Amino acid sequence: MDLDTATASELTRAIRERSLSSRELLDHLLSRIAHHNPDLNAVVALDEERARTGAGAADAAMANGESSGPLHGLPMTVKDVWETEGLVTTSGAPELAHHIPETDALTVGRLKEAGAIIFGKTNTPLYAGDIQTFNEVYGVTNNPWDTSRTAGGSSGGAAAAVAAGMTPLELGSDIGGSIRNPAHYNGVYGLKPSWGIVPSRGHIPGPPGSLVEPDVNCGGPLARCVDDLRLALDVVAGPVPEDAAGWRLELDQGPPVDQVQGLRVATVFGDGTDLMPLAADVRTSLEAFGNRIAEAGARVEATKLPVSLADGLRSWQELVLPIIGTGLPDDDFTAFAELEAVPGDDPVLVAGRSLAGRYRSWARANGLRQRQRAAWAAMFERYDVVLAPVMPTAAFPHDVEVPITDRVLTIDDVAVPHLVTMAWCGAVGSVLLPVVTLPTGLTPAGLPVGVQVIGPFLSDRRLLRIAAVIDAAAGSGFTPPFA
Repeated sequence: MDLDTATASELTRAIRERSLSSRELLDHLLSRIAHHNPDLNAVVALDEERARTGAGAADAAMANGESSGPLHGLPMTVKDVWETEGLVTTSGAPELAHHIPETDALTVGRLKEAGAIIFGKTNTPLYAGDIQTFNEVYGVTNNPWDTSRTAGGSSGGAAAAVAAGMTPLELGSDIGGSIRNPAHYNGVYGLKPSWGIVPSRGHIPGPPGSLVEPDVNCGGPLARCVDDLRLALDVVAGPVPEDAAGWRLELDQGPPVDQVQGLRVATVFGDGTDLMPLAADVRTSLEAFGNRIAEAGARVEATKLPVSLADGLRSWQELVLPIIGTGLPDDDFTAFAELEAVPGDDPVLVAGRSLAGRYRSWARANGLRQRQRAAWAAMFERYDVVLAPVMPTAAFPHDVEVPITDRVLTIDDVAVPHLVTMAWCGAVGSVLLPVVTLPTGLTPAGLPVGVQVIGPFLSDRRLLRIAAVIDAAAGSGFTPPFA
């Protein structure tokens, strides 16, 4: 077994069978980090001493035939937005550079209870608020496929670490594509669950100690295969403690899915060009992926989104940006509030207005969101899954010198604001649907491309089974960026 590319499922099996010890695996990962992380800056904090103690305890327990759970003895990292007891948690913010929580985020605690050994944290942009990963505390994270390019955001450090063999499993988060975007840019697998099934308690933002479950935000895993996404979801999904008395999670299993033949698959690769183009090399990779699963027996049909990309993006802006805006300094909030009087529907203007949005505006957007959810539900009466782009280009060169509001991305000679490029992710996230991101292959320039595999609300387990058979039929799979 190649420890650099092995999946979490393979590694935990080897630990259970005692053909690999937790200490051996931890030592290998730390050596890998020492060799590759200086070029990537993906792992930004380590907890070596406690991890070695935990790995030793896991090995001793296994020698006695004892297991603490499905992740027993597995060393892994988590994104530096999840509070970790005794280990610095900054969310990329200078004011939190020395914040050492006294308790774990709920999801981190569940990983530990399942036997995982949290040995480090991965980089994120300031308060997880960018499509690139950089901050004043730890600096810029580089893409392992090309270090001059972005690893994406906001789980950029997480995805880069998984791709580069520095961790077999990661816990990220996603409010506007922050799992899906980096999975696409780094060639790994990601799951954005249905909203509400993985608690955000202990996630920064909000502020440390917040008990609020913010709209749209989801915790979810990044890994090297679909099976690992399922493994992690089963561990972290569940209620917050005060809801546990009456809260039961029974995700839609649906009929058995063990082959691609007969699956009803919609592709929307040609939609959305009214808002922004899709780079030719990305479109080619996505269409080839769809053709491969059609040749394997899926019923693949090109169609349109049930909600236009522009309307979906606007819903995301008006629902999510007010949450982000609550953390703005007073002067910035006042400046954005003045945009309420400025007419127009330009997406960048809408974004600015929304950062200081009033509850009245949010309530109207929420009403529209419910109609959009109904439109998506109707689409899933005709299709099992919908395949959509993640981002309009493969990983682009670092662009961190100006605020995100002033940045543009050139897509085949068309300049598109960064705040618009997240439309594919935002439009799906705002309607709370589960999404598995699968690798589709490499562009001619050798950069990864991913695809969103979207399913009905609360169909996460069935979606994972479908994603697994699609992935197997397409034959893309995980490819390491370097030996």
